Amino acid sequence: MVYFLGRDVDVYVTTEATSDVAATGVWVTANGALGLVTAAGSTQVFMPLNSGTTANASKDVTGVDLSIGAVDEDITYYGIRSVGKAEIKKETTVSLTMKKSNNAFDAIYSGARFGVSGTTIGNGISDGLEMPSNQKVASDISYGYRVHVVLKDGTECFTIPNNCIQGHTVSINADGTTDETLEFMSYVSPLITSGATADIIVATGRTDI
Repeated sequence: MVYFLGRDVDVYVTTEATSDVAATGVWVTANGALGLVTAAGSTQVFMPLNSGTTANASKDVTGVDLSIGAVDEDITYYGIRSVGKAEIKKETTVSLTMKKSNNAFDAIYSGARFGVSGTTIGNGISDGLEMPSNQKVASDISYGYRVHVVLKDGTECFTIPNNCIQGHTVSINADGTTDETLEFMSYVSPLITSGATADIIVATGRTDI
C-alpha cells in the first residue's frame, strides 16, 4: 500500500468508452440525474477514455491510497505442511479523497458504479448485472472505469483498468470542511509506464478482462 498527497500526483478517471461512441463520459445534472451526454448545468464526473490530459485531472484531491495485491489459490501437497500459491488474478484498490463541492459522487455511487454498458447491450449506464466481458463498444470492453495516477513530474503513470466503485464515504472535519472518499477496485492487471502520460490517457479500450 502506498499513500500519495494530492499535491504529489494528478489523477484522471475515465470510462472505458471512447468519445466517438454514444456511451462516453458520465455526467450528473443539477438535480442529481445521471446522463451519458452533457446538458446545460451538468457536471462532468468521468470523461471518455480518449479525452487527453488537458484540464481533465480530478479536482481538489487531497490524498490517494493505492493498494496492489493478488488473489491466490492454495495448493496442498500430501505430507507437506506448507502450501503452494497459484495466482488467480490481481486485486488493486485505489481510494481518492477529495474536498466535497457537490453531490455528483453521491449520484455516481447510487447509480453508476459499473461504468457504461456499451453499444452491445443497450448503450447506457451499466447496472452491473451483465457479464463484464459482454459489455463492449465494438471489440473493446466498456465495463467499469479506468483510473490513472500520474506523478506530478510526469515520470510515471500507474493505470488501473476496468474498476468498479465499491465504496463512498463523506466526513466532516473539525474545521467545518467536508471530505469525500471514493474507492475503486479492479481484478485486471494494472499497467505501469514511465515517461509521457498522454499516450496512456488516449489509449484504446481492452479486449480482455
